Amino acid sequence: MTDLEYLDHAEALLASVEACCDRINEETDADIDNQRVGGMITLSFEDRSQIIVNLQRPLHEIWLAARAGGFHYKFDGQRWRDTKGQGEFFADLTRYASQQAGRPLAFSS
Repeated sequence: MTDLEYLDHAEALLASVEACCDRINEETDADIDNQRVGGMITLSFEDRSQIIVNLQRPLHEIWLAARAGGFHYKFDGQRWRDTKGQGEFFADLTRYASQQAGRPLAFSS
């Protein structure tokens, strides 16, 4: 994958995360504050916990940091997959955000 292809896919992922936060805040009483600075989005939850999603341009990866740990994802041509083969980005974000929010949430591309 070229640098430009990586950036296209990575920026689309960040835009999807932002759009999902907006939708969740409109449709539920979950109050997720999302702030984007460059290639990083910080999701802040009511209990003051955070999830951070950021681009790792040199590695062509997306990193996610949550209470559950830190995870690295690479684009496989269709989805962002955990580099250790354990999951897909949006499924993992859904699980970790739901845990930290204390209610079911849904993130998707």
